[in-house]
Amino acid sequence: MDDQAGRDEFDSPAEVDAVFRTQRRIAIGYFVVFVGGMLLIPLATLASEWWEGRLSDWATGFVVAGAGLYVFFFVLGLGAASLANGVEQRMLGTPTDDADDPVR
Repeated sequence: MDDQAGRDEFDSPAEVDAVFRTQRRIAIGYFVVFVGGMLLIPLATLASEWWEGRLSDWATGFVVAGAGLYVFFFVLGLGAASLANGVEQRMLGTPTDDADDPVR
């Protein structure tokens, strides 16, 4: 009988700690991107005449803030989730991964 089958814990504490530190760096990086995106709106208001203009009877800033932010949040969330899941899957194994490795 396979000794790996039925085990719930198959990653060492060092591997889990490394994944935690990597996930924290990813979260901080995406938070910086989020804050940068949020700061672009007041900066655009101060710096651009285009921002104050009209886009089909609506202020350009309102259209960008009302619709563009949802697109920005969606893309940011999708990117963060994809990267975090990929990193976790690459760094942590599954019971079947360990069964193929004769060293472990």
